[in-house]
Amino acid sequence: MAKKKENVPAKAVESLFNKVSNLIEQARVRVATAMNVAEVYTKYQIGRYIVEEEQSGNKRAEYGKQVLEGLSERLTARYGDGWSYSNLRQVRQFFLVYGNLTISDCQISNPPDFTLSWTHYLVLMRIKNADERRFYEIEATSGNWSVRELQRQYGSSLYERLALSRDKEQVARLSRVGNVVEKPEDIIKNPVTLEFVGLKPDASYSESNLESAIIGKLQEFLLELGKGFLFEARQKRFSFDEDDYYVDLVLYNRLLQCYVLVDLKVDKLTHQDLGQMQMYVNYYDRYVKQDFEKPTIGILLCKEKKDTLVKLTLPEDANIYASAYELYLPDKKLLQAKVKEWVNEFESTNATRTVNSFSQSPIF
Repeated sequence: MAKKKENVPAKAVESLFNKVSNLIEQARVRVATAMNVAEVYTKYQIGRYIVEEEQSGNKRAEYGKQVLEGLSERLTARYGDGWSYSNLRQVRQFFLVYGNLTISDCQISNPPDFTLSWTHYLVLMRIKNADERRFYEIEATSGNWSVRELQRQYGSSLYERLALSRDKEQVARLSRVGNVVEKPEDIIKNPVTLEFVGLKPDASYSESNLESAIIGKLQEFLLELGKGFLFEARQKRFSFDEDDYYVDLVLYNRLLQCYVLVDLKVDKLTHQDLGQMQMYVNYYDRYVKQDFEKPTIGILLCKEKKDTLVKLTLPEDANIYASAYELYLPDKKLLQAKVKEWVNEFESTNATRTVNSFSQSPIF
């Protein structure tokens, strides 16, 4: 008599399946990442060989073109598409950019540590400013940005907007370590770019329309705000003295370990708006915040802000910030010029201080 087959518990199968499935997915991600990095290192070395060959040629420009055309034909014949003359020129340029070289350099450096895909580096190579390029490379790596997200952040001038929102001494830090979130000021951008919500800048819309548009593009909104943001609620109600109050958006930043309250204003900022946000922040600090959490941050996103009004209305230690928002991508060249002016002014001030300090030093 055949032995009756026991029924396998569905929960046991489901649990084991999830564990094995997660392991396979993680392995696939590691393999894909390894393949992407291997491709980048390979193309870096190919670019190195091309530059070394060009350096040995007499008529460099014409010689280099003929060599690349011939190399393209041979590689395409053996390995298929992907080795066109224009692609090899990109590979050559990649080595010149990331090897910190010019065509006349004789010394070839060791390759840097590559962390992104080749398609990411095709975007990064177009950024001429080395500090800005390094910033986007760090942020794309730490934030696990897709190529599309990298293009969007560069197109929205993230580097310039952060630089103009920082103390001048912190601008250079962006290119060394990226945007490190350690204090409330580190999450502030001016302006906040909301082109993805789909509202037309010249059209009439209400705060409710803006809020609904943001909720509809919540992932993009949180990415625009920066690192560590989590969404908790919209139109969050709290009550005291028999009155109800509503916060437009309640977020939490896990890096700062604090609540972030956002109020949306479609008109220019007023002192009443600031006073209302102060009340919201006070309520959360006194009745919602846990002992281990940091003080609540208030952000007013407004069509037009006035820094002087904020300083006069709020105490110096207020954890409340006003940021303008725009429904279109900013003028990158204009922002770049502002950052350059900002940095030059800072460097000029430092140089003057150094000279004055030296001239006042006693001579022995």
